Amino acid sequence: MLKELLDKQRSYTDHFFSSIDLQPIENLVQLLLLCKGTIYFTGVGKSGLVAKKIAFTMVSTGTRARYVSPMDAVHGDLGMVSSQDVFIMLSKSGESDELINLAPAIHNKGASLICVVSKPNSRLANVSHSTITLPFLRELCPFDMAPTMSTTTQLLFGDLLTIALMRHKNFSLDDYALNHPSGQIGKRIRLKVKDLMLTGNRIPLCKPDEYLGDILVELSNKRCGCILISGRNGELLGIFTDGDLRRALQNHGGDVLRSSMREMMNSNPNFIGPDSLAWDALKRMEANPQKRIMMLPVVDADCKILGLLHIHDIIQSGLS
Repeated sequence: MLKELLDKQRSYTDHFFSSIDLQPIENLVQLLLLCKGTIYFTGVGKSGLVAKKIAFTMVSTGTRARYVSPMDAVHGDLGMVSSQDVFIMLSKSGESDELINLAPAIHNKGASLICVVSKPNSRLANVSHSTITLPFLRELCPFDMAPTMSTTTQLLFGDLLTIALMRHKNFSLDDYALNHPSGQIGKRIRLKVKDLMLTGNRIPLCKPDEYLGDILVELSNKRCGCILISGRNGELLGIFTDGDLRRALQNHGGDVLRSSMREMMNSNPNFIGPDSLAWDALKRMEANPQKRIMMLPVVDADCKILGLLHIHDIIQSGLS
């Protein structure tokens, strides 16, 4: 049964993507970019919930938007609507009395009225300044009644509109961070490598001419799972991990302890700068599931060692 429903859902969604007319939406994007006031969204029932979601997403991505219920609108909330605003109504049928009765009041306020419907020849379309028609075959519900695919297409439309406005406005990551200072999103945007890296004497270090047997205490005591090999001026020359140690002992036995770190180190390690986002560091460390990076050296522009970033510290920070 689930496979059948999934196939229908895919078919109905494909119909939306293959049939949608982008020109009216392009025109709406331009109208909203020129809007000097507020973009209002409204709807009845499930369409109202979608309208609220679209408005809230727009606000978080730099567009002045607001949701208002049609009932509250006709009982005083229209007082905040002006001729500089755009009013967008979402309705599957375009026949909701609450919206149709609200339309004359929107006209009286001088705001632009846009309806987003699935039936182009609806009463709501006839009383709006312009209409967006969303392609729609039928609901996923076996009775073609419960709002499912109709609200899905409304959500797709809302996301399309929101991100188009976001890109036109060159809304930056820094702008996004200002709107999301808390929670996981906020951390991903503002938490940097230098906020989490190990520094000072917590970094396991050795010189390239030291023998493997001599650095085992440093490797063990710092409990970082690796040791960084530094040059005369503190520059990063390589890295040697617990895994490298196990493989060396398995392949060469105890004789390998008399080898120099210059011979044993990985001389082409991954590294990152201190001002990089910790989230970007995590994505880099997990990029290859078959060879996940557990420790990432942190260096400056001259490749001098500044710190060591451990994947466990990133995860414990709440980023993932």
